[in-house]
Amino acid sequence: MRLILLGAPGAGKGTQAEILSRELGIPTISTGNILRAAVKNGTKVGLEAKAFMEAGKLVPDSVIIGILQERLAEPDCAEGYILDGVPRTIPQAKALEELGIAVDFALSIEVDDSVIVERMSGRRTCKSCGGTFHIVNNPPKVEGVCDNCGGELSIRRDDAPETVLARLETYHRETEPLKAFYEERGKLRLAENQPSIEQTTAEIRRALEI
Repeated sequence: MRLILLGAPGAGKGTQAEILSRELGIPTISTGNILRAAVKNGTKVGLEAKAFMEAGKLVPDSVIIGILQERLAEPDCAEGYILDGVPRTIPQAKALEELGIAVDFALSIEVDDSVIVERMSGRRTCKSCGGTFHIVNNPPKVEGVCDNCGGELSIRRDDAPETVLARLETYHRETEPLKAFYEERGKLRLAENQPSIEQTTAEIRRALEI
């Protein structure tokens, strides 16, 4: 299955992507992760991205798509993949189509803004490996300590309420129109947010018929 995950920041895309990745046996491709890896590995497109980042500029769509192409060419993507964080805009989605990067479904996790703000204020992120937890919905086994690598958990500046509201505004303006884009192509699937991670996973399985 080739899947795009849509949803506001804090909708639970990363958590659900991990679960789907295990269940379907396909990799999750996160824009942030592949960008960092390309820069670290010094690939041609990674060096382009690094130049923009060091200049304090946004990495342009053409470079993001180039890095995505590099990653999707790797053998573990042959049976499918889950895209998390790309495309973010309709121009990016059109660029993927023009390059023949196909998707079967675009799955949108539907969550109210008020729930997002409340949820993200409880989120904790590992400083070492980037793993995410939540003090209510997905607490670490030991408070303040990452289950995965033992690193220190902290509240990201991105998770402060005023920052979350600004990010939501950007999402509604730039990314939410992708729902209509993929609906026109018959590929949109909606999963309503549920009270727990497990129930949300069940709703996603229903939406994808898996």
